[in-house]
Amino acid sequence: VADEEKEVIEALLQAFEASPREAAEVRKYAESERTLEDIPLTDMSFDDRRVLLQHAVLLTYIDGEQHEKEKQVLEALCERLRIPDLEAKGLIAAAEERAKKFLNLL
Repeated sequence: VADEEKEVIEALLQAFEASPREAAEVRKYAESERTLEDIPLTDMSFDDRRVLLQHAVLLTYIDGEQHEKEKQVLEALCERLRIPDLEAKGLIAAAEERAKKFLNLL
């Protein structure tokens, strides 16, 4: 995980008011490289999957721009999360708009 991504993780931990134990678990989990197959779908609700997608979009803009490889990862993430194409496009577009609006804060 790059330094910029660690900062986003820390911000999300604060935003979601993670307990010290939860924060420690997330930090430890982030220490190892992960793949989309590591996403525990059975542990995630309908809403959690959508929030994950929107946060993933935000992370793709952490360096100020979204690269083609990152777009491909987002597409694969949508498939993995079983979010229908039309809905995924709307979620991604809304998240991209927010990310671009707040690029100066990233």
